[in-house]
Amino acid sequence: MNLPDFARSFVTFRIDALKRPPITASHKPPFSLNNARIQIECRCVITERATGDAQSFVLGASCKTERVGVKSDIWTEPNADFAPIFSDQHFMHLKTYAKCGTDVELYGQAALQTDRQSGAVADAFDNARIDLVEQDTAELCAPQGIVEATLDNRILIARTTIETARYTAAIDYPIKTMNANERDWIYQTDTGPILFPDLTRDPDDLITGFELAFAAFNCPDWTEFLIRAPTAATPDVAVYHYSRPLRVDCVNQVFST
Repeated sequence: MNLPDFARSFVTFRIDALKRPPITASHKPPFSLNNARIQIECRCVITERATGDAQSFVLGASCKTERVGVKSDIWTEPNADFAPIFSDQHFMHLKTYAKCGTDVELYGQAALQTDRQSGAVADAFDNARIDLVEQDTAELCAPQGIVEATLDNRILIARTTIETARYTAAIDYPIKTMNANERDWIYQTDTGPILFPDLTRDPDDLITGFELAFAAFNCPDWTEFLIRAPTAATPDVAVYHYSRPLRVDCVNQVFST
């Protein structure tokens, strides 16, 4: 099966202020042009079963909010973890500040940016492209093969497939952490972040329903997800934390290059 080579796959979005004012910037860009290339961490393909229509979404690696090309004071204040989600037509930017509900002023606009800004790619960027490099992989069907591939330091990729009455969601992601036991032939993933979809939404609204999650499984039949969610730190302050466990019946496959 051909699956993404995540080490060589990127999403790149381009902002050119000479062509259109930026609508996702929380500060004045130091320069009028920037191409942000971000490595892809996960791909989720959601297919509507009745029509066969499929949408592909990718998650970019987390980085920090920054000023590009300045001589000092690179990090914005307040600072946030930044993780982009893109499809061909739409985007969502997830920002994790010190506490939930932090809104910042958008540069050049009489509006605030929430920590889940979404919209059309054509409205926000001069250009955005998803470059997924695929590679040939072989499925490892038995625990012994998975354990041996782990201990041989082979590249491992997981596909977790979730089905509902309306959708099939295939989530592909690199296995960055794997536990392996060559005495009892036991394996267990513990890896993320990945895209966790909300399959109760209509097709046009799927991108805004994604959450970030870690995934753990040790068999083909189910996965326990740990989902990023608002979590009370004090009675008055909530933070985003991977705190919501959810067990899902699904199909897990492990592949190796």
